[in-house]
Amino acid sequence: MNAAGKLGAYVLGLAVVFGGALGVGQVTGPGGDAPAERGSASPAAAGHAETAVADHAETAAADHADSGGHGTDDAHQTTTTTTKTDTPGGLQVSQNGYTLSLLTTPVTGRPMDLTFRVTGPDQRPVTAYKVEHDKKMHFIVVSRDLTSFQHVHPELAADGTWKIRLTLPAPGAYRAFADFVPEGGEKLTLGADLQAAGDYQPQPLPHVSRTATVGDYTVNLAGNLVPGQSSKLTLTVSKNGKPVTDLQPYLGAYGHLVALRAGDLAYLHVHPEESEQAGPEITFYAEVPSVGNYRLFLDFQHDDQVRTASFTVPATLADGHAPSATHDHGH
Repeated sequence: MNAAGKLGAYVLGLAVVFGGALGVGQVTGPGGDAPAERGSASPAAAGHAETAVADHAETAAADHADSGGHGTDDAHQTTTTTTKTDTPGGLQVSQNGYTLSLLTTPVTGRPMDLTFRVTGPDQRPVTAYKVEHDKKMHFIVVSRDLTSFQHVHPELAADGTWKIRLTLPAPGAYRAFADFVPEGGEKLTLGADLQAAGDYQPQPLPHVSRTATVGDYTVNLAGNLVPGQSSKLTLTVSKNGKPVTDLQPYLGAYGHLVALRAGDLAYLHVHPEESEQAGPEITFYAEVPSVGNYRLFLDFQHDDQVRTASFTVPATLADGHAPSATHDHGH
């Protein structure tokens, strides 16, 4: 229907509506009076109906003109806007049709076989994964207070079941992250909670520090986390005060960095910088979504052993100021 036709139909509809309303008013009568004779509308009522129709017709015409001649349908159309959100990884057990399902209950203090599956959009266990950083699956288990960290690599069975030998060091709440890329899909990090029975004694967040000590090794951190931009982080490894220049590759690089936001344990995007030098510096780029404290866990390999250095780092605004919530939480 063209614009003129739409406008005419709209005016006709208004006339019918007002005519029906007038008829109902005659049946009931004002204040419950006896109904008037059918079809004997008063001149005042008829005049009111005609004026209302005319007024609405003028409004419709004005809307038609203001909308550039697209008709009243376009002028009164309701538009729904879909806002795309960038939710950090690890906060959801299910995303893009993929779901993480833990199949065993953890036991504290002794080794156990933890099994899990990832089901796909077809509700079947996923059996095909892409290799990323030398592995098909990166499985991270951290305590909710961020004092315990394990990065392990489970084995995949033909039926889509993953299994890993794991020990939870103390009672309490833990978060497990499955970091993977399914064949034909995009990279995902799904998270699920683990509960270890026993007397739970939560610990405060480790204090803010730029230096971590792991046995004979010292790792120093340079760089700042700034929300809304890619932040360059450089970690320098030394042993007994001497720079380590013969780091061994681990997971396709000379180090692997995991960054988690304190509070909700959001799992953040961290990208290593390619380098031909085997230390002492290892550089990463991290993207943080907000101000607050973050825990960084660096895995590096030397003398055929993988070690983990951990840091608590506040993310600050671009001007270098940090909110009071990011003050030192030392023991």
